[in-house]
Amino acid sequence: MLAVLGEFGRFFLFLAGSFKGIGKLSIVWDNFMEECIKIGINTILIVVIISSFTGAVSAIQTAFNLTSPYIQDFITAMVVRDTMFSLIPTLVALIYAGKVGSFISGEIGTMKITEQIDALEIMGINSKSFLVFPKIIASILMFPMLVFLGGFMSILGGYLTVSLLGIISETDYVIGIRSDFNPYIITIIFFKSILFGLLVPTIASFQGYYITGGALEVGKAGTLAVVKCCIFILIGDYLITKLLTQ
Repeated sequence: MLAVLGEFGRFFLFLAGSFKGIGKLSIVWDNFMEECIKIGINTILIVVIISSFTGAVSAIQTAFNLTSPYIQDFITAMVVRDTMFSLIPTLVALIYAGKVGSFISGEIGTMKITEQIDALEIMGINSKSFLVFPKIIASILMFPMLVFLGGFMSILGGYLTVSLLGIISETDYVIGIRSDFNPYIITIIFFKSILFGLLVPTIASFQGYYITGGALEVGKAGTLAVVKCCIFILIGDYLITKLLTQ
């Protein structure tokens, strides 16, 4: 128990240190833009593919289950919409943890074992803020965009599927998507996106920053970072849903 509390304490000290001594804004801006490309733009393709196929499968499965003649066709689209909007932040976050979390942990871990971080400290640079701060800000900015892109592509994937397979008409699908929509769900998605966008880079960076050993430990740290990110994403998903839907 004490070891767990100590690890949490070290994590929060690490997070606080990431916001101290940020340095020149021009350098921070350059690092920030580079991180936006590495962890945001480079993740778009996998988010689009997985979200589209998830929406397509959800549409097919929902239509298959709702076979009663008393259920109108547009109900299928409503179920797809509500299901995907509930799942898409967590789904994209787990994708993000697997791709971006392992990348960040491996990148910082490699710098740690090759003593590049020690060199930054010797030069008087706060290595935590130099390496981690741009990643956190870029992730908080880019991750919500990925989530809303994933939500859009899941709805589009469902639309294309029902259209091509003739499961329901395009008109019924559009009517279902628009029917009884609760705008508050966008607020929930937004808060989840901000939290997940913060969790992944901080946990992954923390895992890579404090590794010891060689290349084997870098690989283990990457795996452990993904596992921890996934666990805290699920916990955060539950807590936000519980708090914001009461």
